[in-house]
Amino acid sequence: MAVTLEDVRAVALAFPETVEAPSGYGFGPTWRTRNGMFAWQRTPTEADLTQLSEQGRSWPDGDAIAVRTDGLDEKAALLETFPGVFFTIPHFEGWSSVLVRLDAIDATHLGEVLTDSWLLKAPKRVAAAWLAAHPER
Repeated sequence: MAVTLEDVRAVALAFPETVEAPSGYGFGPTWRTRNGMFAWQRTPTEADLTQLSEQGRSWPDGDAIAVRTDGLDEKAALLETFPGVFFTIPHFEGWSSVLVRLDAIDATHLGEVLTDSWLLKAPKRVAAAWLAAHPER
């Protein structure tokens, strides 16, 4: 079942020391720690649409978020393993973040993706304490 931005908000804000803030770029909310954003709503810009069109691609319907990945190899693995869920755009080329189609991901997978992304930006002591409290992770 598809998830919503409200689902993203609930999962993201459940992590310690996470706040929601406007993006500053007009994309919608971001979820961040003091070390930076780990997830944010992403809508296409005119440049995105033009570049995708030049590649014979289009922006998918529905809401999307961007999340940090642990490097370009992880990004490539997500794109290859779950091509209906994750996508990328020319603007993200060479950058270890990927876009997530909310209408194509289930709640469990979303939780995993947001957790991985949050752990990349959480302060080390906060991440260690969270992992200790969640040994199933």
